[in-house]
Amino acid sequence: MTPGSIDGALAAIFAPEGPLSRALPEYRFRVGQREMAARVADAMRNRRVLLAEAGTGTGKTVAYLVPALLVGGKVIISTGTKTLQDQLFLRDLPAVRGALGLAVTAALLKGRANYVCHHHLERNLADGRLGSRQDAADLRAIGRFAAQSRTGDKAELAEVSEDSPAWALATSTRDNCLGARCGDFGRCFLMKARREALAADVVVVNHHLFFADVVLRDEAVAELLPACNTVILDEAHQLPDTATAFFGESVSTAQLLELCRDALAESAAEARDVRELPELVRRLDKAARDLRLAIGLQEGHLPAAALDGNRGFAEALAVLRASLGELARALAALAERGEGLANCARRAGALGSLLERWGDAARDDLVRWVEGHAHWAALRMTPLSIAEAFRRQVEDSPRAWILTSATLAAHGDFGHYQRQLGLEAAETASWESPFDFASHALLYVPRGLPEPNTVAHTDAVVDAAVPVLAASGGRAFLLFTTLRAMRRARDRLEARLPELGLELPLLAQGEGSRSELLERFRRLGNAVLVGSASFWEGVDVHGEALSVVVIDKLPFAPPDDPVLAARLAHLRAQGRNPFFDFQLPQATIALKQGAGRLIRDEHDRGVLVLCDPRVAAKPYGRTLLASLPPMARTRDLAAVRAFFGATG
Repeated sequence: MTPGSIDGALAAIFAPEGPLSRALPEYRFRVGQREMAARVADAMRNRRVLLAEAGTGTGKTVAYLVPALLVGGKVIISTGTKTLQDQLFLRDLPAVRGALGLAVTAALLKGRANYVCHHHLERNLADGRLGSRQDAADLRAIGRFAAQSRTGDKAELAEVSEDSPAWALATSTRDNCLGARCGDFGRCFLMKARREALAADVVVVNHHLFFADVVLRDEAVAELLPACNTVILDEAHQLPDTATAFFGESVSTAQLLELCRDALAESAAEARDVRELPELVRRLDKAARDLRLAIGLQEGHLPAAALDGNRGFAEALAVLRASLGELARALAALAERGEGLANCARRAGALGSLLERWGDAARDDLVRWVEGHAHWAALRMTPLSIAEAFRRQVEDSPRAWILTSATLAAHGDFGHYQRQLGLEAAETASWESPFDFASHALLYVPRGLPEPNTVAHTDAVVDAAVPVLAASGGRAFLLFTTLRAMRRARDRLEARLPELGLELPLLAQGEGSRSELLERFRRLGNAVLVGSASFWEGVDVHGEALSVVVIDKLPFAPPDDPVLAARLAHLRAQGRNPFFDFQLPQATIALKQGAGRLIRDEHDRGVLVLCDPRVAAKPYGRTLLASLPPMARTRDLAAVRAFFGATG
């Protein structure tokens, strides 16, 4: 289509009485949506990079889907989570395609861990060594599902919990997949999904898969890109963090234990006569567990330099490297016996090389650090900056890149985001939310709260929130910047609500999957949900079920994060101001995300409670408040009570 014909088609499609209006019951004509569609179409035609910020209610999904289907060429659409990916593929894309009457083919592609692997499933069913009766029952259920499923997508099997340990026994990883050498390659669910993606006009993926494949040069997205005319990255505010994770390298004790598990299974199948192999596996298993204990972190992270004087860590790392080397040599000697053993040998060698690189302290472009958890630990190497690496991906060949989100700019300035991704030359455009925030929303900053870095702050947040919950009848999210604060708040609420005669259902992150908690929250209608990062973004609750959002602190990244600390030091060395050039823009974008949970459609009404005294006391507080939608503001609880009294 010519530029003029596309512009005319877009005007007709988005018209108040156009095909979208006729086909989509929720459609409302929005000038911003039509303008965004035109900018996306123009970027697609001219193969340019566009950063498009579209406030809540603009309808950005439809705004990019229409040109994606209309302009032509192969399009990859990536979004933030598998849940949003399913929603886009199963609901939004078919609706828009049906409204336009276009014969455009589409495919859904997820990471390999989402597809049942016949080889590993059947090997583990035959092996019979399972952690519990429930694991055994789950694995048998997965076996029945695999025998009749067309896709093998674990999301289609509701009978087995998504976090069941059985899934690890029924799926493959990038490390243990045998690829074309697998005896089940011809009926592989993952390969079938990839073939469908190669043939489709539009492919829907998620950021994790996109970057894992593009950066690690796996065989899915990296194979799709050469024929792709347009890449659309939705929820693009997540890209700096996602890309940072994948442009780095890491070795985790979980990877090492998985290698041990697979090597033991392959040994039993292909090298039962080699009696020393199980002992070498046992040594590596013990060395990996000892390293986690030597790191000593139950939950947290440390710069590598913090472990320099830790003799226990140094000794555990040396034992680990020696154990891994011994197993790698033994596996290499047995590789000709079978592809499973050969694969384990390759993995052992690769992990050994990663351990060697992690021990190299000479590189100043990488941040070396350690992450610890209750059951695993990881040695990580993260680039100081991903700008050059990401820019190379974008400039690799001429195609359009559309990066869109409700939150990309800080106070209308895209500079911070552009510098993070090396996209200083990209076009930018933004559209404000069409919702009437001035009439429908109230920003409440309680008086007299202690400083956010004090022990008393979390209790004070709960105490300030309780009278708001009484006025609203629950219907609230309480969002915390740390898991520790979230847990303390949940316990305090459990005690305070009955004291005041408030019989409100209390839900908390960690007491079920996010989707389960959200479904219960919507169904109950008067619940109070306490959450942290999982509920800060990507959560959509329309209507009266969510009428209050409480945010405990301004979302500044923790200064003890090793990667952040290194980046701030680098900015300081360049003569720049780390706070104003990095931390404040980051916090602004994150605050906009959290506040964005409140008003999700034109009929929603609610109160945003911001419990950080710095927004009133510090000069930068005004800057942060100015980034929020134009809500009425108050510091008086009486105004909050009046707001809810007016709504009945």
